[in-house]
Amino acid sequence: MSVAGSAAPLRRPLRIGVIATMVTGVLLLLCCTGGTAAFFLSGLGGDAENGDTLAGWGCGPVRPVDIAGELPRFSEYGDAQVRNAAIIIKVGQDLGVPSRGWVIALATAMQESALRNLANSDVPASLALPHEGVGADHDSLGLFQQRPGWGSIAERMTPAYTARKFYEKLVKVRSWQRRPLTVVAQQVQVSAYPDAYAKHEELASKLVDALAGGAARTVEINGKAVCNAAERGEIAASGWTAPIPGDVGSGFRTADRPSHNGVDIGAAKGIEIRAAAAGRVLVAHCDPDKGGRRTCDVDGYPGKGGCGWFVDLLHAGGIITRYCHMVVRPRVAPDQIVPAGEVIGQVGSSGNSSGPHLHFEVHLRGDRSSRGAIDPIPFMRERGAPLRAAE
Repeated sequence: MSVAGSAAPLRRPLRIGVIATMVTGVLLLLCCTGGTAAFFLSGLGGDAENGDTLAGWGCGPVRPVDIAGELPRFSEYGDAQVRNAAIIIKVGQDLGVPSRGWVIALATAMQESALRNLANSDVPASLALPHEGVGADHDSLGLFQQRPGWGSIAERMTPAYTARKFYEKLVKVRSWQRRPLTVVAQQVQVSAYPDAYAKHEELASKLVDALAGGAARTVEINGKAVCNAAERGEIAASGWTAPIPGDVGSGFRTADRPSHNGVDIGAAKGIEIRAAAAGRVLVAHCDPDKGGRRTCDVDGYPGKGGCGWFVDLLHAGGIITRYCHMVVRPRVAPDQIVPAGEVIGQVGSSGNSSGPHLHFEVHLRGDRSSRGAIDPIPFMRERGAPLRAAE
């Protein structure tokens, strides 16, 4: 895999061969007026670089993971667990799996084993092999808690082998790069708790960024990993995409609009609005104006009040995104599950609006009120889906 324009492509066709054994190792509307949040990582001391610092670096070119070298440290995981994460990513790189697959694989292993190579008290032979903990889930072993059908005891206790087996099945899942992480992971793992994978997506993306040069901020375009280009339905490895392409006009809580809890993205009436990430629809209706009227089928005006036709989506980790001023009723309904990039409505000027645009908000901790709102610009940039001018 390579970043567009880089000199040394790393991507190779997927091969199913023997990989040398490696080291072990997720109610108050204040529009246009006045879960678990993103993970914060900290170093554990020593000379290794801080994982949070690396995860915040710019993107590309995607760098090969050196599992034998010094790795960044994260407060959530110990050194052996981070090295296991590096092994999982390295196997994906060697197989030519796009970086979205690395995020899915990490999130899966985080849920299954907390990135520990687990033996099993019900499989005595596993206890004699190198391991980092002991589980007791049926006869499951290793990072991905694989059962006997995945391989021998020794194979399932080898991190590189288990990662390879996971990827081999992953790439056979139809449209896996565009589908929600939970759906894809479940088709590979057949877990009793499929929704549990989603809560690890944010931290998995940060690990991929820190270990592989911002790779979670890339999107696969024509066989290349392109940085910060997730828009028009393209999904970054982080699982995010810009809701529309366009110029950001009025910003977040500016001096002249301190109660503006999102950003306004200019676009022509009728432009399709896409879900910024996979999620569940919380709200999809006409927001009453200051007079309590639900008059969203006509253009609004400054001072009218309300979001017009709007949608709130709940994403993994308690993140909420809001999309206001749609021209007609949204295309989605409450409790509907939508994948990243799905069209949920069209740009309009309903509600408190001076012209066609999308008012876009991001909220943390499942808080739909102004208290939960954060600036969408750095949030989306860190996920490889920047809000920027259309090309």
